[in-house]
Amino acid sequence: MRIGVPSEVKIHEYRVGLMPASVRELVNGGHSVVVQSGAGLGVGCSDADYGDAGAKILPDAAAVFKACDMVVKVKEPQAAECAMLNPGQILFTYLHLAADRAQADALIRSRAVCIAYETVTTPDGALPLLVPMSEVAGRMSVQVGAYYLQKAQGGRGILLGGVAGVPPAKVVVIGGGVSGTHAVEMAHGLRADVTVIDRSLPRLRYLDVEFHGAIQTLYSTADTIERAVADADLVIGAVLVPGAAAPKLVTEAMIKRMRAGSVVVDIAIDQGGCFATSRPTTHADPVYVVHGVTHYCVTNMPGAVARSSAQALNNATLPYVKALADKGWEAALAADVGLKAGLNIVDGRVVHAAVARDLGLPLAS
Repeated sequence: MRIGVPSEVKIHEYRVGLMPASVRELVNGGHSVVVQSGAGLGVGCSDADYGDAGAKILPDAAAVFKACDMVVKVKEPQAAECAMLNPGQILFTYLHLAADRAQADALIRSRAVCIAYETVTTPDGALPLLVPMSEVAGRMSVQVGAYYLQKAQGGRGILLGGVAGVPPAKVVVIGGGVSGTHAVEMAHGLRADVTVIDRSLPRLRYLDVEFHGAIQTLYSTADTIERAVADADLVIGAVLVPGAAAPKLVTEAMIKRMRAGSVVVDIAIDQGGCFATSRPTTHADPVYVVHGVTHYCVTNMPGAVARSSAQALNNATLPYVKALADKGWEAALAADVGLKAGLNIVDGRVVHAAVARDLGLPLAS
């Protein structure tokens, strides 16, 4: 199969769909790979590195899209990229369609085979291609939250871990999944006062044991969230419903009750966000203030640590890329129901139930 890797064009997105090591694996497997010139510069990989791995370097995205059977990316295709897709061409990347009707419409028009990283599953229901970026985003959320709590950044002037005789910041993590757990781990490691809220009692029990009772665990109800958020210095939204829009668990009224200079970080913003006051931001302009509360809602958080993120993502995606290339998309999906769950749009039809429901589009069988 001919596989193409274009440069990412989303603002301040430095990751790349395939690292040179991944290209080498595919070439050794009998496939051909074309890479847009400069696609790997953001992760420290030159055109020469890709050439040494066996890739052919092409001058622009249009040439890459035209020359390949499958496009492997990181972020959702922008409008200009959707226009370059061809009927029957495979697109394998993050899509997050439930919060993006315009992109869904463009992909429907393309009649491409659109497989989303974030809805691929394992037999136990886990999300293997979301996990590595959820880990990164969870860890980053505490890092950026601590930064924006600084007075010079408009925050309350609070040190996350406090010092002897001074209390630490109160950090509330809503959602105890992969990103939430990594946020809890980082905040606890910095000696913050940490509370995690989740609707799964088994997950709360696991976290209580994992952190030896050193964090507070709360069952998720509107009342619990309201009380915890009002008392927090930093709230991290880490709620995920696979393929669907994130539920708005924190209302505007709850934001109003927070102290001025508090910070919220919405990891769920790719799926629409879990704060009522959230709106997508970029690394170029990452924050805004609502009711005195700083909101960090960057839609591609892991892009800030591009090399680490791209390596982690490639480790997870490469087996699936190889399966699609070796077998073709229809046979690969037939052989792996988890990979089949990643299929969102094909031949102009929405085939993922959660995406269809949230966008109000008909679901094709």
